[in-house]
Amino acid sequence: MLPPNLTQADFDRAMDELRAVLGREWVIAEDGPRRASYRDPFAPRDVDKSEPTAAVAPANVSEIQQVLTIARQYRLPLWPISTGRNFGYGGPAPRHAGTVVLDLKRMNRIIEVNEKHAYAVVEPGVSYFDLYRYLQARKIKLWMDPAAPGWGGVMGNLVDRGAGYTPYGEHFMAQCGMQVVLADGTIVETAMGATPNAKARHLYKYGHGAWVDGIFTQSNFGIVTQIGIWLMPEPPGYRPYLVTFPHEDDIHQITEVLRPLKLGMLVPNAATTVGLIWEAAVKVSRAQYYDGKGPLPDSARKRLASDLNIGNWNFYAALYGPEAIMNNNWKVIEESFRQVNGAKFYFEADRGGDPAFAYRAQLMRGIPNMTEYSLLNWVGAGSHVDFSPISPVTGDGALKQFHIMRDLCHRHGFDYIGEFLVGWRDMHHILMLVFERNDEERKRAVRELFEALVNEAAQAGYGEYRTHLDYMDAIAETYHWNERALYRSFEMMKDALDPQGILAPGKSGIWAGRSHHKRS
Repeated sequence: MLPPNLTQADFDRAMDELRAVLGREWVIAEDGPRRASYRDPFAPRDVDKSEPTAAVAPANVSEIQQVLTIARQYRLPLWPISTGRNFGYGGPAPRHAGTVVLDLKRMNRIIEVNEKHAYAVVEPGVSYFDLYRYLQARKIKLWMDPAAPGWGGVMGNLVDRGAGYTPYGEHFMAQCGMQVVLADGTIVETAMGATPNAKARHLYKYGHGAWVDGIFTQSNFGIVTQIGIWLMPEPPGYRPYLVTFPHEDDIHQITEVLRPLKLGMLVPNAATTVGLIWEAAVKVSRAQYYDGKGPLPDSARKRLASDLNIGNWNFYAALYGPEAIMNNNWKVIEESFRQVNGAKFYFEADRGGDPAFAYRAQLMRGIPNMTEYSLLNWVGAGSHVDFSPISPVTGDGALKQFHIMRDLCHRHGFDYIGEFLVGWRDMHHILMLVFERNDEERKRAVRELFEALVNEAAQAGYGEYRTHLDYMDAIAETYHWNERALYRSFEMMKDALDPQGILAPGKSGIWAGRSHHKRS
């Protein structure tokens, strides 16, 4: 499938010009496994709908600028990706078939790590594993903050406003300074980086004038080619812990107990309250406990909790700092959670051989891993798509969201597999919809379920913070206060910065040309 309004002859000429710039190896336009690798392997619908017509992989900013020149000449749509590992949200695939993937994986330099000021500067192709190995090899006493899959991109996750599990778990809050290439080829250094020979480029986030870094996240206004990210100095002590709770509706009291602990920083990291099946699925499969259709029955859930010594909710967090401070903080935390009947407390020595505890303990101390992908084995050859609304850190909100999402899952024949991640004053409710990737009936059911979730959450006042390619327009439509004032402003920015709509058309529901049409 060709890009819109492009003839085969023009497309072939564009590919030849791109080969002259990048070399034949880095222009992938022929059918075969290399181009197929840019499909969405977890797509809940026909993967052909986001089939890229080609992929190109520049090695540096100069090559990106040359690619953009050709793209503007031929009106060739480009879909930038960093490492392409954003599975569950679309992976490396573009929004629409016919788009050319701009793969930045070859730009994989760790440009700087400053141990004194605790920051790193990386290019798009740097993964969490890459940065971790760099720090370890040089014995640098800094911790990074990985998302759950260690193969993901440091920059890619940040500009999609993902989260991690250490005290630096709100990734965009830890960002400081960007280099961006605009659609016309202009290179922009943001904030303090806009001053020649900047001395505080990655130390002070804002510079002078408007602060623009945020508009390059979850958007299609430019291509981010470098990013500064603050790292955490290695603390003198670290102690991960788990608290289990026996009842589903305990999420109300757990959340009420947690809020003052988070606001007071007694729980300093991105704390997570994990549902029964999410906790279990890294260790066992559904078929070991139930081979019927529909959600897991209560009898099987009870056996699962008993066999694995877990709760209906499982709270993970960690203590950081000198031993005396950790001991004093723990007294307050333990006393607080003992208010919930049936709470049980565990440290690392109590959970020997438990892969769920082990991978959480690694994440909370900045060690990337891939254990969480075991969740897909819950249904065999599994795929997943995530639904992730934001709510206040309140027991009422948590319980209401849980009931809405659990009941909709059960109504459509799916297990509820979810967790609540508290950043600071906000709570991400991450629902993982796991389905059999080769079962067309289950894929149809998950699409129907997702649409129901979007509608129910919007009616209840909960907006989603991040979504799969297929649902970007649907989620954008839920942000419609004052006749879509927010998205109308996005459209005006898009038309100013990228009037031809070359970059990532439709990303997050942002399209070129709409503001001109509305104004006329």
